[in-house]
Amino acid sequence: MDSKRIKPGQRVIVALRKMIASGEIKGGERIAEISTAAALGVSRMPVRTALRALEQEGLVERLGARGYAARSMSSARIRDAIEVRGVLEGFAARRLAERGMPPELRARLSALLEQGEALFAAGRLVAEDMDRYAAYNLAFHDALVAGAGNSAIETALARNNFEPFAGAGALALDLTDLDAEYDHLLAAHRQHQSVFDAMERGDVVTAERIMRDHALAAIRNAKVFEAAAEANIPVGLARTIRAD
Repeated sequence: MDSKRIKPGQRVIVALRKMIASGEIKGGERIAEISTAAALGVSRMPVRTALRALEQEGLVERLGARGYAARSMSSARIRDAIEVRGVLEGFAARRLAERGMPPELRARLSALLEQGEALFAAGRLVAEDMDRYAAYNLAFHDALVAGAGNSAIETALARNNFEPFAGAGALALDLTDLDAEYDHLLAAHRQHQSVFDAMERGDVVTAERIMRDHALAAIRNAKVFEAAAEANIPVGLARTIRAD
């Protein structure tokens, strides 16, 4: 599958996330903008945009005029932050199940679920579908949390999302194995449907449990990071994007 069919900015984000998660780019190592652009076959602008987005996700930190470096992290830190997201999003789902979804929220989530269903209708994913899934997934999570009407949940999640791989949008996708990603992302989509159904019928326990479990599925990012650290994975593409 030609990963170049995905939008340049998203392709850079996905590639850098994967290299940081796998340990190819280690904590504290500076990410060179020019060589990253050359290695990934894009201009400098998508790299610049991607680094700003990854800073918001807590994966890189700004070094002033020197650009960006990967943040130091551990599998335990990633797990902790993902567990916190599960608790917060689970409470948001529980609150909506208890109080009922407002008509506009129900319509919004239904429309998003239809978008998700259309993505998987062909029984396979192509590279450009990753952009669509990322947008759909983040929109679903954002709408659910905002719809719960609790500013404390939103504030806590916004703060927690600065931790590495904690946010719903921090997808560590493998563009070289889209068949495996199809199965993984379809399972996540089915959980979206299930939590919506639970909220609609007022099943507070199930809505909260599914949303927690849904967040915890992202712990695979921590497992990848942990396995890479233990195996001392050799540097591949990452060697070419570091500063000299």
